[in-house]
Amino acid sequence: MIDHSLLQPTLTLADLESGCRVAIEYDVASVCILPYYLPRCAALLKGSGVKASTTVGFPHGGHTTAIKLAEARQALDDGAEELDMVVNISQVLSGNWDYVRHEIQTIVDAAHANCQKVKVIFENAYLGDEHKIALCQICGEARADWVKTSTGYAPGGATLDDLRLMRQHSPAHVQVKAAGGVRDLDTLLAVRALGATRCGASRTKEILDEARRRL
Repeated sequence: MIDHSLLQPTLTLADLESGCRVAIEYDVASVCILPYYLPRCAALLKGSGVKASTTVGFPHGGHTTAIKLAEARQALDDGAEELDMVVNISQVLSGNWDYVRHEIQTIVDAAHANCQKVKVIFENAYLGDEHKIALCQICGEARADWVKTSTGYAPGGATLDDLRLMRQHSPAHVQVKAAGGVRDLDTLLAVRALGATRCGASRTKEILDEARRRL
């Protein structure tokens, strides 16, 4: 259930290369990588069972819908099997739900037309519960594949309360991803118990080494 996160802006080519190899060694669900490195990531992961993924509108969500769509299409062309898209946080807080709904639907449709999947990032640290609930409902209507708590680059990340809320208000066909602050095995197990099926993590090796020790 781990999406191995390789999104820090300071990661070098060597870091990205070794990160992809760690993901293969530990047989994680996916690698979420800086967009420019996605073609190489997809080539490295080919045949491994680990999916290549990248971000759209990351990390602040303020790109225009046209730019997000262009990012999504480029990523799909570069081998992305999953996209992690940040909502327009400003439009969410402004209550402009038609804009938010249209943008999410646009990216979901682009991915699904290519038989690939989308995780919609809320960035819960900036939102009230009413925003999170409305986003869960919109994502359900748009047939998004996951709702996701955070980018990992805001003042706060995944919380257990937010995960409960998102699972409660998302339809069964929408999965939940925890991201931001999941740095050890106990936290990973806690979010799984609440219904999260994916977790973004940069400390993948440490988490899974601990799992092996306990087994």
